Amino acid sequence: MSKFSLYKISLKNLSQGVHTYEYELDRKFFEAIDGDEVKKGNVKVTVTVKKTSSTFEFDFTLKGVVQVPCSRCLDDMNQEIDSHNRLIVKFGTEYSEESDEIIIVPEDEGEINIAWFLYEFIVLNIPIKHTHASGECNKTMSSKLRKHRAVSTDDDSMEDEEVADDDFSDDNNSSVSDPRWDTLKELNFDDN
Repeated sequence: MSKFSLYKISLKNLSQGVHTYEYELDRKFFEAIDGDEVKKGNVKVTVTVKKTSSTFEFDFTLKGVVQVPCSRCLDDMNQEIDSHNRLIVKFGTEYSEESDEIIIVPEDEGEINIAWFLYEFIVLNIPIKHTHASGECNKTMSSKLRKHRAVSTDDDSMEDEEVADDDFSDDNNSSVSDPRWDTLKELNFDDN
């Protein structure tokens, strides 16, 4: 018996109409799926499958919390998941992914395993930059970042002051110009 057999949906045996499946993805699921991004979490999933004459329309609702490493201090942090996704499944001769939403499954098999799709929907719902709220980052790591961050010579007075976690974001340094790039601003591209 496969470790993801719970997530197999037999399409051949479905009658016309709407069918609902519910799952709870916990630590065991994330450890078994062995993905890089998420190792722990608790996500409730509701899958509705609407069978029409030639297709199966899957609607996924995922709500819960997963633990991911903070982009700033690398400690685990809770990331809320609230996702609604759609998948269209059709029968064909062999398995293929026609697009992000259309999947072809072999008609002789007549089933689809949605475990990896659930994991992908969760990972795609995590923002690229995920950080703790201000003041919640690991204090030791924050002090190391402060010690090694680059500051201009005008900011010598700030060296002894306590620097907030928000000072590590990219937005705060947008007004400071790097003198190595200043000469490029003088180039005139209209002559070409």
